[in-house]
Amino acid sequence: MSKNKNLPVMPKATAVWLVENTSLTFKQIADLCGMHELEIKGIADGDVAQGIMGVSPLNNGQLTKDEISRCEKNPAAKLELSESSVHHLVNKKQTARYTPVARRQDKPDAIHWLLKNCPTISDAEIVKLIGTTKSTIGTIREKSHWNIKNIKSRDPVLLGLCTQSELNQILSKHSVVIPNQSEENNS
Repeated sequence: MSKNKNLPVMPKATAVWLVENTSLTFKQIADLCGMHELEIKGIADGDVAQGIMGVSPLNNGQLTKDEISRCEKNPAAKLELSESSVHHLVNKKQTARYTPVARRQDKPDAIHWLLKNCPTISDAEIVKLIGTTKSTIGTIREKSHWNIKNIKSRDPVLLGLCTQSELNQILSKHSVVIPNQSEENNS
């Protein structure tokens, strides 16, 4: 299985199309789509991806006929996505992420944690990191939030509102070092 970060837009649908329309090996398709060879074999056998319509990587410019032909002639060759599709995918604008209803009440706790541990963080960075509004941040900063008495400072990563790498990126930008949870409990 490939560790390639550049995958087709819809890997499973692309794999279905490649299995149905080419003579590429399972390994070649698996490496391109970031899947396991057995999963590709399952697609070929009809056990996996039932009901998924194949999507042609030729139509959306991710592969060329020449690239597929080259790899069909040499089973050891690896398929490479066309450069134009890779750049198109990298430059794609990130959309707002959905926060489940059960997690929304945790946002004020995460905002409080960020304001407490990283006082130099901007409202825009908090909005981008956990997906809240500037007015909510302002009311928590001014301690005028309607539920301020019940807000506890809690790590946004532990609440599932952002990833550790996203948080680390913000904290390193502001040169903030957060002590380990175990160190906090011992003091």
